[in-house]
Amino acid sequence: MTTLDQSPATASNAAPQYDTASIMGAIYGDGITGLKGAFSREWVAALGEDLAGLYKDALARPGGAVGRGTNRHYVEIHPEDIRGFVELVSHPWVQAVCAAVLGPNYQFVEIGFDVPNPGARDQPWHRDFPATDQTLVERRLNSLAFNLTTVDVEPDMGPFDIAPGTQWDDPSEYDHGMFPPTSLYERYQARSQLKMPRMGDVSVRSALTIHRGTANHSDKPRPVLVLGVDAPGAGNHEKHDFQVTRRFYDSLPPELREHLLCRLVDQLEPIMQGHTIEGLMMGDA
Repeated sequence: MTTLDQSPATASNAAPQYDTASIMGAIYGDGITGLKGAFSREWVAALGEDLAGLYKDALARPGGAVGRGTNRHYVEIHPEDIRGFVELVSHPWVQAVCAAVLGPNYQFVEIGFDVPNPGARDQPWHRDFPATDQTLVERRLNSLAFNLTTVDVEPDMGPFDIAPGTQWDDPSEYDHGMFPPTSLYERYQARSQLKMPRMGDVSVRSALTIHRGTANHSDKPRPVLVLGVDAPGAGNHEKHDFQVTRRFYDSLPPELREHLLCRLVDQLEPIMQGHTIEGLMMGDA
């Protein structure tokens, strides 16, 4: 069963060391791993406040949020919209995972959040986008999705459900290369792992690993931040509008700037969500 890693014990003045083989084994094996307590609850609470305001604004703006099923939305945002972006992308574990799986020239290409609200239903099992020949033929993974919950997830809140190891499954029978036929659901259900992280935990997965959001029977939303990262040439940046103002960009350390695949602007522009997943709106499972 996949579990979140624990932060390694290190001296107060020493940078934590994370094992490359363990990271790659988890992502290439189960397709998901994580780190418990990566951030303080106070840091996450501030993030949650930011996302709540951004969600309200997005719902009031045409094209500001995209549906991902009944009572579910995805909102792409700007790095400058949240407190703690620099702390997030500079976290030693985040950087270690990116470098281990994607190589030293990894690129941040997306930041946004999902909100499964009360009444959200089970999504169909799916991938976030079709697999390319790099995965199907060369057996390489060239993108990662980090998730960070802003609440303590309980069983009735629609936990994230994932079928470990399915990032390598043959998609020849999938609708649009993303949606497996219902005849394969028994396989995924047998592998199913419901994830119930707490505030401060961070997970990372291949977006090709078959997964779904489950029904939210509670009276509370379950917001989760999403950070997308590519290996050079993966091309997922084309689905997003990752904007950074020149002033913010210039304030960043050079070693961080080189990992941003972004559009430099003088003033942030409203994002019209481009990464739609139409199959999630065709009816709930």
